[in-house]
Amino acid sequence: MTSTHADYRLSQLDQLEAESIHISREVAAEFEKPVLMFSGGKDSIVMLRLAEKAFYPAKIPFPMLQVDTGYDFPEVLACRDNWVNRLGVRMIVASVEEAIANKVVVDDGKTSRNRLQIGTLLHAIEEEGFTAAFGGGRRDEEKARAKERVYSHRDEFGQWDPKMQRPELWSLYNGRLHAGEHMRIFPLSNWTELDIWHYIGQEGIEIPSIYFSHQRRVFERDGMLLSESDYNPLKPGEEVTERTVRFRTVGDLTLTGCVESPAATIPEIIDEVAASRITERGATRGDDRFSEAAMEDRKKEGYF
Repeated sequence: MTSTHADYRLSQLDQLEAESIHISREVAAEFEKPVLMFSGGKDSIVMLRLAEKAFYPAKIPFPMLQVDTGYDFPEVLACRDNWVNRLGVRMIVASVEEAIANKVVVDDGKTSRNRLQIGTLLHAIEEEGFTAAFGGGRRDEEKARAKERVYSHRDEFGQWDPKMQRPELWSLYNGRLHAGEHMRIFPLSNWTELDIWHYIGQEGIEIPSIYFSHQRRVFERDGMLLSESDYNPLKPGEEVTERTVRFRTVGDLTLTGCVESPAATIPEIIDEVAASRITERGATRGDDRFSEAAMEDRKKEGYF
């Protein structure tokens, strides 16, 4: 007997989108005070787009939180402001500079601003009383992130213990918390870098211009190409040259490298990423190169 209705199947991207929207709505319904952590990078922008679709035509029912190192790329901040103005979302900026001035974190002259984000973030979460914080982490990015659940439990000190995470059988999420604890939520857990780029292309999503090929004055350090900047004084033997580059990930410009690339459109970026054998964090994030377990160590302390 033949079926009378059409065979209805969602594409892979549609399935991922539906799962992420379901998670966003679940968190909004279950948690008292959620917040969306926003770096201005492609993953957090996709997360914002998914939240926009999840609650349309209403406004997104939670604020955005950016931890500002003071070393952000201007193109990233401009893109962030465009999104905030269009969506009318409340934007909270937790400044590492202010956290140092208020003695929330200690700048010893050796610790990177990226690492000082941890205390700055935990202070902002505690001060605002957030019970759930959306993050743009994906399991394909890095070994520590591969251990993450969608609902990632953090204790009253904001710390992550990979052995204390809760099972998520049949996509059932356990959001119970004790006083002072909070949950990190990762709606993009099952997405890959390629999925993100396909979705950006499909949805026509605005992202910072530095993701596309452009001319930039750069120098080589520790096998990475870093941007010429007042924040990045040259060391002996380093030399600035102009190259055709793009960024695969964005963050603290003193630690975030770019790659030589002619990819100036989303289809060209998709082709490039499909051929790559190294993740964007492993290729271009200096903060993940300190040790084999650099990301896991920072996550245990309360990092994104």
